[in-house]
Amino acid sequence: MSLTQIFMSELLGTAILLLLGGGVVATNLLPKSKGKDAGWFMINWGWGLAVLAGVYVAYGTGGHLNPAVTLAKVVGHLFDPAVTLNGPALDAGGIAVTATNVLVYCVAQLLGAFTGAVLCWLTFKQHFDEDCDPALKLAVFSTGPAIRSYGWNTLTEAIGTAVLILWIYVSGHTQSQIGPLGVALVIVVIGTSLGGPTGYAINPARDLGPRVAHALLPIKGKGDSDWGYAWVPVVGPLLGAVAGTVLAFVSGLA
Repeated sequence: MSLTQIFMSELLGTAILLLLGGGVVATNLLPKSKGKDAGWFMINWGWGLAVLAGVYVAYGTGGHLNPAVTLAKVVGHLFDPAVTLNGPALDAGGIAVTATNVLVYCVAQLLGAFTGAVLCWLTFKQHFDEDCDPALKLAVFSTGPAIRSYGWNTLTEAIGTAVLILWIYVSGHTQSQIGPLGVALVIVVIGTSLGGPTGYAINPARDLGPRVAHALLPIKGKGDSDWGYAWVPVVGPLLGAVAGTVLAFVSGLA
């Protein structure tokens, strides 16, 4: 794949992820939405299916949609030089783990997340114009902790991401290799089991891109973008990506 194809694949996939994922939160939280107060379970399933859609759109690049997944591939490549960014061997269309390719992946993911968040805002524009708690409007874009404790919040994000990365590596060696559907179901179970403390970003782009969009968009009564917390859903998932990859290879399961 050319750099342009790689860029567009990850950008469009991540945009779909954030449009649908942000959309399910907006549907649940914003005033006058037909799906208002449907609950946490709906949000988890919505995000899981949003991942399914995004991964299929970006299937050619491995459907990372997440700098933590890209970092996990880089760390995996250090353990096994045969690891590529999108799975296949280099002679079968694999995308090499190079600084340029990794940079293109991550930039595309961040811009895609920003784009998806803007599209979500446009979809729910009239609902964002209604009066409601500014924290609810921010929650459509980015995560926030139930109990604010930066160290514990970072650990929670790291654990959730490590589970995701470990599953990604191990599932590639199972007989079924159920692919995007499996990833979607893992996202659902991470949300329902580990998502309560922080809202489970487990993806730096998923949180940072939309948080930037929240800061820039003319959202009525939006309040601040909580930049004091913004580093947690970036650092936590990156730490978890390294931990999950190391565990996968050291255990011999990758």
